[in-house]
Parts: sequence; C-alpha cells; structure tokens
Amino acid sequence: MANQVQYIFDNKNLRQSEPQKFRPEDLKRDEMIVNIGPQHPSTHGVLRLEVITSGEEIVEVVPHIGYLHRCFEKHAENLPYNQTIPFVDRMDYLAAMNSEHAFAMGVERMLGIEKDIPARVEYVRVVVAELNRLASHFVALGSYGMDLGAVTAFFWMMRDREHILRLLEWASGARMLYNYIWIGGLFYDLPVGFEERCLEFVNYLKPKLKELEQVVIDNTIFVNRTANVGVLPLDLAINYGITGPMLRGSGLRFDLRKVDAYSVYPEIDFDVPVGKGQMGQLGDCWDRTWVRVQECYESIRIIEQALEKLTKEHKRDRDFDPRAMVPKKIRPKAQDMYVRAENPKGETGFYFRADGRSDIPLRCKARGASFVNLSIINELAKGGQIADLIAVIGSIDIVLGEVDR
Repeated sequence: MANQVQYIFDNKNLRQSEPQKFRPEDLKRDEMIVNIGPQHPSTHGVLRLEVITSGEEIVEVVPHIGYLHRCFEKHAENLPYNQTIPFVDRMDYLAAMNSEHAFAMGVERMLGIEKDIPARVEYVRVVVAELNRLASHFVALGSYGMDLGAVTAFFWMMRDREHILRLLEWASGARMLYNYIWIGGLFYDLPVGFEERCLEFVNYLKPKLKELEQVVIDNTIFVNRTANVGVLPLDLAINYGITGPMLRGSGLRFDLRKVDAYSVYPEIDFDVPVGKGQMGQLGDCWDRTWVRVQECYESIRIIEQALEKLTKEHKRDRDFDPRAMVPKKIRPKAQDMYVRAENPKGETGFYFRADGRSDIPLRCKARGASFVNLSIINELAKGGQIADLIAVIGSIDIVLGEVDR
C-alpha cells in the first residue's frame, strides 16, 4: 500500500476535465478565448461561459453546464412519488413551492383526484406559490441590479425577501426547501394569524415596489445598460422554446396560469404583463426586467384575492384536515403524463411514466425553464460587448440547480 501511486500528473488532465469547443489554433486574427465562470458571481451559479471575442466584441458564447448535477431524475426513478418532493425543491431552490405545486398536480392528475382537492388547500397552495414567485423575482431583480452596479437594489430586495422567507418558514418550518405541498394536500394548514400577517406584508410591499421602479428600473444608467441590449425577437423565442418572463418580454401574452387554467387561478382576476419596447427595442433586457417587476404587482393581486377567500368562504375550522385527500399508497394506472406549471422562470414540467404496478415511476423527466432559456444566450450576446454579456445573463434569470437538475 505504501508504494501505491494515487495520482499521476499529465498535461492533458485539465483539457480532458474542462473540454473546450474551440481550440486556440482555430482562432482568427485578433480573436481570443475568454472563460467567464464558473466562479464568477455574475454567472449566477456554477456556469462556465466559453466566449470568443474579437477585441471587445463577442463572436460566440458557449455555455458549459453540469457543475451542479442534482441527479433528480435518477432519484425520482428510485423513490416513491411522495418521497421525491424534497428533491423537487432542490431544482429551482429559489421557487421550491412553485415546483412542488407542479409535481403534486401531476401525480394527482394521474391518480384522478385532481378535482377532489379541497378548495382551501388549493387557495393555500396559490398563496404560498405566489409568495415564492415574489421571492424568486426579488433575487432576480436584486442580483441583476448589482450586476449592473446598482447595489442599493440588492439590499432592498433581500430585505423584503426576508419577510417572505419568514412567512414561508412559519407555514412550513423551512426557509427555502419546504416539502409543504403534498400529493393530495398540504403538510399542515396555515398557522393561526398567517392570513392577517401576510396581508400586512402585502400592503407594506406595494410602495416598496414603486420605489424600486423609480430608483432602479427608470434610472438613466440602468436604461442605458439594458435598453436595446440582448434583443430577443418573438419568432426566435418561440423556436427555442423560451417561456416565462423572457417570452412575455418579447411581446407574447402566454402564461400557463391562464392558458392551462390550473388550480384555482381561473377564479382569480389578474393580468399578464408583456414587453412593449418602451425604452428600446421590443424584447430587450429592459423589457424582460420590467415584466418581472409588473409580475410582482400581479402576484400581490393574486395573494390579496386568495387571502380574502381564505378568511371568508374557505375560512379555517376545527374539522378541516389538509391531509384528508393524501393517499396512503400512491400507485397510478399505467400511463404517460406530462404536467406543466408557470414557475417564476418559465414553464416547469414533469413527464411521468407509470407501469401501474409500483409506487415508484418508471421514468420522471423534468423540464427546467432555466435549462431551455439558457440555450439562447449565444443568439442574445453575439455581436455585443463583453459588458453587455453580463447584462444578458442576468436578464435570463437562471438557477443552476434547475439547469443541471
């Protein structure tokens, strides 16, 4: 054992572990390979970008992913449906409630109990999902402001996000990874006084969002950095399968809460904001950021209406059991099922294949919005400046847990 060689140095090791698309000998005159990430804070996680530059101009961008592989799909093939939910949380860990909602809906639809879920459970799901949407957008807006030099925005957004995390921790016991929305119901009903405290927070938040718009979104420096930068034409967005605020920023009013009308969203009145090219071209970085801010206002409207239902028509009582419809054994009939939902970053979907004999799926494929949206980065950044690449990455709003799954 003493003579055993544990490691042999080889000059090829680095190239094999970090493969490049381009080789230095293939570059044209004045071109250069620049690596951005995976440790760079503006790549929003462990994302490595292989950038070919000609001076300051970007020739091509190649994203390298896989540094944060979660093995979600392999976990899902080896665990019962209900035990997979904690792993769902860890994909888009900034919007775990939204992902849980999509996964639970999928299994409920396979079991045929989707229409039997109590109304109070559905409204609670909507409240926590929209709170999590706000928290996710706050990270996107705050970190994006910091990427472009507006550090104040980051402090403001983290301050207000903390209120949301405390509300969700009060309801579920966890700050970010909740395991709160269960198949057929909820882990527990909302704590006594949650509805009133949540309404207080919503009323506090409205002027804060207005302040954010005035100080950051309409700021001349911010507009100069984002308007006419990273323009995404609508036809290109559709062809790439882009969803969420990125697609709506290009002018298409497509929101799965309206299109698929899942849960109790059809009973709630809210608008779907779309980009209009107010400060530059339609579908630029400014439009995408503006859409996220407007979605925060719409989430507040949804929460207010859901809270009204939870304090009046579907008020809590001693007999209410949030686990009443939670099945003891989850064994769907043999089938294939794809279910999708509108997450803060776009369409999150789960494709299930059940054999009818087991409570473990044969296959569970996750469709992460961040993974699909990231694929268009070369089209957005090509021909721009290196500084504009940072603005483009932030406007996509990715989370690497969902990219790598």
